[in-house]
Amino acid sequence: MIKTRFTELVGLKTPIIQAGMGPFSTNMMCGTVSQAGGLGLVSTSGLASQLMAPEMFEIFMESTPGAKEAGSPLELYKLIYRNILEQTKESKGVFGSNIMVSEELRGMAIKLVETLVEITDENEEMAKRANVIITSAGDPVKMSELVKGSPLIWGHVVPSIKHATRAVKAGCDFIVASGQEGGFHGPWEPISSMILLPAICEEFPDVPVVGAGGYCDGKTLAAALVLGGDGVQMGTRFLATKDCEFADLWKNKVVETGDRGSLRARGMVGPARYLKTPVSQEMCQVTIEYAPGTYTGVPDTLKSIPARVLMAEMKGFAATFSGEEDKALFAGGECAQRIKDIPTAKELIERTVKEAEEILGGIAGKVIS
Repeated sequence: MIKTRFTELVGLKTPIIQAGMGPFSTNMMCGTVSQAGGLGLVSTSGLASQLMAPEMFEIFMESTPGAKEAGSPLELYKLIYRNILEQTKESKGVFGSNIMVSEELRGMAIKLVETLVEITDENEEMAKRANVIITSAGDPVKMSELVKGSPLIWGHVVPSIKHATRAVKAGCDFIVASGQEGGFHGPWEPISSMILLPAICEEFPDVPVVGAGGYCDGKTLAAALVLGGDGVQMGTRFLATKDCEFADLWKNKVVETGDRGSLRARGMVGPARYLKTPVSQEMCQVTIEYAPGTYTGVPDTLKSIPARVLMAEMKGFAATFSGEEDKALFAGGECAQRIKDIPTAKELIERTVKEAEEILGGIAGKVIS
């Protein structure tokens, strides 16, 4: 068993987080990961898509039992939590949410956090096992007053020491250090996980730090721990599991991806990493023309680039779920080239921990005194 400050803080059996990938549901996978001893996360970005991308919202609802009876996205959010609490009743697993707090989504983020606080206040079991929140893609300080003072255990995803400093100022309980290798939304000025994780661990030695971006197995979990981290968050690796609700077309694309199989282009809330296809390569060319800051580290705004650049992401994901492979878009990290199978989430967690334990146990034998 691997114990870290993070597992002790959250009450986990393993130092593994399933990333809250969007814009589609991760509800069922969240429960399965939680049952297996990891931290399952509900992806909430799809809840904010009702007006902007109704086709995304419909796909989100289809994967949530009883969703049609929910009167609003917030009622649907409550239903999701009730479903997962029941799903994890025997295992007593821990779960939470990933909530994007970018300026574009901050209004919805506030409502989601308020709803989560309400849920945990009203239900003692929720307060014990569903009290984790990981915010991302925005400034955590603006959420501090809302989150602090609540029963929530709070982490924030950061791409640099500068952003980690904001997370500490906001009062976050832990930090997720996300390197440029990660899939989907990323930083304007990317730094690799090999540099980022130890740098943040050294800068904030009293705060648990979880590595994200490129982590996918026992080797990379062991590496994160040796670099000073307290665990790992995996997105692309969990996407390619039997329990993930994402389309089989997407899972198969992850497994098929080989060397140099990803690229960066402009996404809905900033730079994003996609698996390499003719569609994503075309997005790359459009990014060069209309959003070059994606490659030069100079942020742009929603008002400064054509709407069609942003909506290309939504159209591509919809095509993925409808099976239109020639129009499909697949978010994914660099680690896709190392993913060769589609196990269950439980199998993935068990073998990742076992491999990491074996590696860590054998390190001493490689040291010559």
